[in-house]
Amino acid sequence: MRSIFQKNRLIALLAIGGLCGFGAQAAGTAAAGKVKAAVCAACHGLDGRSQMPEAPHLAGQVEGYLVEQLRAFKSGERHNEQMAIIAKPLSAQDIDDLAAWYASLAPTNAAGAKP
Repeated sequence: MRSIFQKNRLIALLAIGGLCGFGAQAAGTAAAGKVKAAVCAACHGLDGRSQMPEAPHLAGQVEGYLVEQLRAFKSGERHNEQMAIIAKPLSAQDIDDLAAWYASLAPTNAAGAKP
């Protein structure tokens, strides 16, 4: 009886974890993302630290969050004219690589400077 309870508990925890995205990792590589990020640098900076007030800093963002946002721009779920143009031709691998690159960078503080 106890083993059935433990098995059901494990299944429930795994299901909840899957719904919440626990353990979900993008399969990108930072090195490939760095090369692909050249076009992103115009707005988001060479190091993911934007110098433009309308473009967010990407350095140090959570990888899964970046993947979700790029997918949303690509699909049209999230609206931004510039990002729609940039994200539309990205492959799933491109998105994963870009997310890995920006997640690997040191984050900025509130003022945008390196901490």
